[in-house]
Amino acid sequence: MKNRTLYTNELSKYIDNELVKIIIGIRRSGKSFLLKLLKKQLKEKGISTKNIIELNFESMKYFDYRNYKALYKYIMEKSESLNEKIYLIFDEIQEVSKWENAIRSFLVDLDCDIYLTGSNAHLLSGELSTYLAGRFIELKIYPLSFKEYLNFHDIEQNKIENAFYDYLKYGGFPGLYNLPNDENVYNQYLDGIYNSVLLKDVIQRNNIRNPELLKLILWYIMDNIGQIFSGKNISNYLKDQGRKVGIETIYKYIEALIDAMVIYPAKRYDIKGKKILKRLEKYYLADLGLRFNVLGYRKNDISQLLENIVYLELLRKGYKVYVGKENDREIDFIGIKRNEKLYIQVTYILSNDKVIEREYKPLKKVEDNYPKLVLSLDKMPIGVQEGIQWMNIIDFLLDDESYSN
Repeated sequence: MKNRTLYTNELSKYIDNELVKIIIGIRRSGKSFLLKLLKKQLKEKGISTKNIIELNFESMKYFDYRNYKALYKYIMEKSESLNEKIYLIFDEIQEVSKWENAIRSFLVDLDCDIYLTGSNAHLLSGELSTYLAGRFIELKIYPLSFKEYLNFHDIEQNKIENAFYDYLKYGGFPGLYNLPNDENVYNQYLDGIYNSVLLKDVIQRNNIRNPELLKLILWYIMDNIGQIFSGKNISNYLKDQGRKVGIETIYKYIEALIDAMVIYPAKRYDIKGKKILKRLEKYYLADLGLRFNVLGYRKNDISQLLENIVYLELLRKGYKVYVGKENDREIDFIGIKRNEKLYIQVTYILSNDKVIEREYKPLKKVEDNYPKLVLSLDKMPIGVQEGIQWMNIIDFLLDDESYSN
């Protein structure tokens, strides 16, 4: 069984901890797989299988327990004969109505260790977080990083570059590695994810009245990855398609896509004023395979795809990611982690002096001493200019430390 060390290492810190462990991520990003790895860890610690109670609420087998009272009754009856600590593992917990009531009761009534997964970014928003305030930790899981992708697909060293371009096309959904290496098969698999995510996690959950409009908005975002977004621009675009849609409706649909973790926002950050600006943000996809499924692979869009991959990698590394803005200058990404910052420009190739000047100039204007990086697919070292480091994008994705101070 392949491992996902980034997540298993983090999760293992909390085994037997009184906190509820909540794993969230887009559908098919590997949450259920991570639970299998967790069960393996628990067994290696000597915990008996009978003390591990696992329910996957996507399965009809557990349909009758999609109500907090029924779930509570089932678990209490099942744990009656168990004298030692029990381990409760609930996959896609959002399918259970008022699930937080059952979880809160288990914490009171049982000696237990609880693990939950969900496909909703706001699983613990508002009221729900109040119920479990101070009693949970949240672990965000993403489709495979490029480093994980190489491991899952057993890529040899001399084939890494070719694998990178496959990764740009097909993305990193873990289930791909079990499939024959065939583009049609990949497309069918990705089409299934695309449709199930839209149907179950966006349309049904949010009572979307106009699914076709939702698709048009998502397609627009896919086609404009890394571009400044405004409700007015997309309203005009939809108007050209013969659809008159209010800006409030557009943002409502976008929020539904964010909740299902289909897209992620990168808000603008005022470097000088050190504040987050409202609206005119950028959006990035949870996985480029979704884009390939809808729009295909277009070589002219490679800069957008590279931006998307770098954005996701920064999220995996624990950064909050913003678009840098100061007067008329823009920096692709500012990663903020605790009190540290990382500035990044992403481009395809530094093909001439004009391009080099364009990419380095915004970073040269930043007046602090945090690390500054220019990432591209150039193979020859560009060197350091005024404290700004260049890195090959593939090296950046494979090396966790070399860009830090």
